[in-house]
Amino acid sequence: MAAHRSMHRLYSSWIGSSASSSSVFNIRSTRRIPLQLKAAAMSTSSPPADFPVTHTIETKLSKAFSPLHHLEVRNESHMHNVPANSETHFKVIIASPVFAEHKTPLARHRAVNSVLAEEVAADGPVHALSIVAKTPEQWDKMVADGKADIGASPNCRGGDGSLPKRK
Repeated sequence: MAAHRSMHRLYSSWIGSSASSSSVFNIRSTRRIPLQLKAAAMSTSSPPADFPVTHTIETKLSKAFSPLHHLEVRNESHMHNVPANSETHFKVIIASPVFAEHKTPLARHRAVNSVLAEEVAADGPVHALSIVAKTPEQWDKMVADGKADIGASPNCRGGDGSLPKRK
C-alpha cells in the first residue's frame, strides 16, 4: 500500500508537469502511463491483438469521454472461474468532465454501459463490468484524500457454472 502511494505521488508529480493529466492503466505492465504515450508503451508490452477486448474498451471510452482526466481498465478475469488469459470481467475507473452532465452515479454507469453496449450485450465478450465514474474534481479530491486506490472486485464465489472451467 505504501509503495503504491509513493508511486502515485511520483506519478502525480510527473503528470503535474506534463501538458495533460490524462492517464491509462496498462494491465499488461501494471504501470500508469499518459494517454499520449500509450501507443509507445504498447510496442514494449503485449500488442492489442493479445488483449482485444481490453483494447476495445480503452479505445471506446477514450473517444466517448474525451477529454479524459483519468482512465483505468482492469481485467479482473483471473479472479474468476474462467480459462487463463480470458477477458470477461472488468473494472473501469474513469474521470472525465463529461460526467458533470450526468449527475448521479446511475446516470454515469448508464453512459459507460451505453458506450460499451456491444461488449456487455448478452452475446458479448464481457460477462461483468464494475464502474467507478467521477468528474475530474471528484477524482482529484479522492487522490488528495488518499482514496484513489480503488481495490479489486471480490473474488468469484462460484457463479452459475455457465462459463467454461479454468484449465
